Amino acid sequence: MAEYKKPPVDPDLITFTQKNDYDSLAKYLIGNIYRYRENIIIPRVLGPVVIKSNEEKMIEATVESCPFKSLTSCIIGYGLGAAVGLFTSSLMPNMTDPMAQQNQTARQILREMKNSMLSYAKNFAILGAVFSGIECCGLKAGVFGAAGFAAFSTIIDYYMQHRG
Repeated sequence: MAEYKKPPVDPDLITFTQKNDYDSLAKYLIGNIYRYRENIIIPRVLGPVVIKSNEEKMIEATVESCPFKSLTSCIIGYGLGAAVGLFTSSLMPNMTDPMAQQNQTARQILREMKNSMLSYAKNFAILGAVFSGIECCGLKAGVFGAAGFAAFSTIIDYYMQHRG
């Protein structure tokens, strides 16, 4: 292979000013001299600066992803819904027949509480997952929705003009 030869340099472009001190300062500040940085400044809020490893960056990216956020809010919503269902079932009046032969047993009361807890838990889980998923994917979904609407509008316009 042939060796690379540098193109000739215009002598007017080598110096910025006539004074050597200013010229060296200008070359240092805006020149294309490659310098190694020995003093990297990383902004921090509190405590020492810790540079993250690749594994930490990968875990952080996983935790900040839309599916993880949706799944987490679904699980937390299920637990919160179960707690709210337990609380509301304890306040709910018993809908028993006053003319019944026997009173409600503990088993029947616990079954009603279980049904109430499951109902609230499912509703809260779905609400949390849907809300988190929509909030996380907002910009992408908006762009795809706008593109879909534009395509649909174009097709309808073409159909209406060429129909008759």
